[in-house]
Amino acid sequence: MNEDYIIPVYLIMGFLEAGKTTFIREVLESGDFTDGDKGVYICCEEGECEIPDKLLKANKMQKIEIEDMEQLQEPGFFANIAKEYQPERVFIEFNGMWDPDLVISADMPEHWEVFQTITLIDARSFASYLQNMRSIIGNVIKCSEVVIFNRCSKDQDLPSFRRSVKAANTTGNVMMQFISEDGEYIDLGKDVPPYDLNAPIIEISDMDYGLWYLDAEENRDRYEGKTVKFLGNVLKDKQFARGYFVPGRNAMTCCEADIRFIGFLCKSKFTDKLQDNQWVEVTAEIKYERRKEYRGQILPVLHAKHIAVVAEPPKDKQLVYFN
Repeated sequence: MNEDYIIPVYLIMGFLEAGKTTFIREVLESGDFTDGDKGVYICCEEGECEIPDKLLKANKMQKIEIEDMEQLQEPGFFANIAKEYQPERVFIEFNGMWDPDLVISADMPEHWEVFQTITLIDARSFASYLQNMRSIIGNVIKCSEVVIFNRCSKDQDLPSFRRSVKAANTTGNVMMQFISEDGEYIDLGKDVPPYDLNAPIIEISDMDYGLWYLDAEENRDRYEGKTVKFLGNVLKDKQFARGYFVPGRNAMTCCEADIRFIGFLCKSKFTDKLQDNQWVEVTAEIKYERRKEYRGQILPVLHAKHIAVVAEPPKDKQLVYFN
């Protein structure tokens, strides 16, 4: 067998009734997998919908039902499936309450590879998930390559959903789809920020810092050459080039246990005079540069016009949010 040969594993995640089974059924109905190759469909929870046996048979798919996650943890679980069924493709309908690392970090059989991770979310429940199960939904989103929001409506704050996903998934490669209750795709376009992008100096409030950070990462056309003003906490690091520091903020992405410092490099002739953890008001021009500190990515670099040490930190200095 060719060493480059891959048996793709499609991991479909989401909470109960999010639309996982319907998604897999529609994929199988598309006819893309009726090439005669064998497959397995590992179902980790039963919802209201089921994939008809006739459709599974047409796609040469063998259904395997899993009742609890301990089965996935049994030694040789996937190897035994590979040996018994010899599939050429694998679909896993995963229980949203389980840790996806059970699959992503599992000891897979030879040539098996997690090819795509897709998460489906019922948009009607997403706000509740963030409020009551942030760590669980965040753990799922952060390893997703595609996130599909089902049952979307106009009265939902869909742009804030998009920002929450971007904040939880730091790879920057996550693709999102929003589908209405009628099954129509919704194009959100670009977020409209709450500050004036055409002002001579764009003032970023503490409340809007997280939104600005995400927007500036992705929308070079909006911010190249613009001047911004905001409060940030000084971070200095020996790995930064001389004259550079990061004025940033702590942000909660998934949960309180997943807090990270976010900010962009800032070049200033006063960097040597600044101290770690000082609060400063930064007025700077944004330029986009490829930097080693960004691991070769082209991202915003702030070129300071004015830096003032702030005697009193902002009232809510602990955390910023993205919605």
